[in-house]
Parts: sequence; C-alpha cells; structure tokens
Amino acid sequence: MKQSSKAISPLRERMIQDMTMRKLHPKTQTSYIRAVKKLARFLGRSPHRATAEDLRRFQLQLVENGTSTTTINATITGLRFFFDVTLGHAEVTSKLTKLSMPRKIPVVLSAQEVTRLLAAAANAKYKTALSVAYGAGLRSSEIVHLKVSDIDSQRMLLHVEQGKGEKDRNAMLSPALLAILRDWWRIAHAQRWMLDGGWLFPGQNPINPLTCRQLNRACHDAASAAGIDKRVSMHTLRHSFATHLLEQGVDIRIIQVALGHKKLETTALYSQVATRTLRDIHSPLDSLTLPPLH
Repeated sequence: MKQSSKAISPLRERMIQDMTMRKLHPKTQTSYIRAVKKLARFLGRSPHRATAEDLRRFQLQLVENGTSTTTINATITGLRFFFDVTLGHAEVTSKLTKLSMPRKIPVVLSAQEVTRLLAAAANAKYKTALSVAYGAGLRSSEIVHLKVSDIDSQRMLLHVEQGKGEKDRNAMLSPALLAILRDWWRIAHAQRWMLDGGWLFPGQNPINPLTCRQLNRACHDAASAAGIDKRVSMHTLRHSFATHLLEQGVDIRIIQVALGHKKLETTALYSQVATRTLRDIHSPLDSLTLPPLH
C-alpha cells in the first residue's frame, strides 16, 4: 500500500501491518484506512476510543446522509477489521449492521448486438480482447493479465493466474476464439507490439499490460459506435457469455465453473435473464381447455 510522506501514527502503522500480514489487496487496504478516517472525523477524536454506541450513531449518520449501501457496507467491513483485528475489541462493532444489497438483473446483449460491438472495436487488439471477454467469460482484470503462455491450444484452455480472490483457474478456449487469438498474435508480432512470452495484450509500452481502464473505455466506444443504447461495460460481455450458454442448455454448474464463481447462487442469477429459456417453457395453462371469455 502506497503511503504519503506525512508521518503515520503508530495505530495506523499497526493496522497497515495487520493488513499486510494478511496480504490484503492495496485497494482493500486503502478502503479500510478510509473507513477509519471517516469515523475519526465523525468523532472528532482518535477512533480507538470509540464505543459500540459511537459506531451505531456513525452508521445512522451515514444512512441519513444518503450514503450508498455499497459504501456503508465497505465502511463497516473496514471498521470491523480495525476493531476486531488491530485493536482486539470485537465487541465494539456489535451494533454495526450490514445492509442487504439489492440484486439487479444484469444487462445482457443479444448475439446480434455482440457481433456489432466486436465489429465496431477500434483496432485488432481491442477486438481480440473483447472477444476473450465474450468467448471465455473472463473479467477485464483477468484479460489484461493474460500472457501468451497462458494459451493452451492442446487442451483448449486459457490459464488465468491469480484471478478474483487471488485464485488460479482455467477458462474455456473455443476453436473460434483460438483462431482470433492466433490472428492477433501474427498481427502483433508483425508490428513488434508484443514481446516474446510477454503480455497477450500489451500497453503502449509492451513491457506493461493494457490497463482495465483502457479496455473498459474501448468497450464503451465500441458499444457507442455500434449504436447499442444499452448500458454496456466489460462485465456485460461476461454476463452475455453466461446467459447465452444457459440458453443453449448448458448445465448451470458447468457455467459456474466457466465463470469461476464460488457460489452457485451467483451463477443462478442468469436464469432470470435467459429469455430464450423462458420462451421455450410451456405454461401449465397451455394444457387446459378453457371456455372463451364472455
């Protein structure tokens, strides 16, 4: 975690050490520190003296100020780490209450819309990267960290190193996606954009990978150029991958593995947007002989 040159209090230093010991992601560490800073501002004193009632009043203020559910829950997680781990006073967080997150149905593109989006990508690199998102269901962070050596054409797999949750996994590699990747490899090597054994999608400097921000921007630009009026992001292509597999009749547990989901209930959300699956179901009303309405 990058720190400023400003002197760090012993308490914050201990919290940083506790987070480092557990190998928390730098962004997670920043979020936790931010949560403790918010509490300190609210109290007007060092947060280590806070009581359970202080934390209850703090969460109440967050809610009354219209703070989003996501931010409140992230703040609570950070404070629980501070009090439970760094201070060893778990009882202080007893009155903090995590809020339930509303489950929204994900935006999904039709096959025709995916075709238009890929065709509208600005260049070969972005077209290939977006094809990986839809063709293998990878997250943007997984795509930008792919290396040429992660393509296993013998076993038809993509090796994903340190994906979400810092876990390695394998993703599917279809013949069509392999053909696209081979075309991209030839183009990139001919233009000397790619280093031997380097990043599959290098940045402007091939030593560094493409960033998630650059890839997300390319996705938005392609959606706009294709005239798609839905709210499209890189994750939309992943949603579309899962939904289209479900509509093809692929078992939901296989889709769970393909996506790298820990819980089946996360994958089950796609059953709500698989419109072809719904259209193919026969309602029990269809089997009845009903009199006409008068």
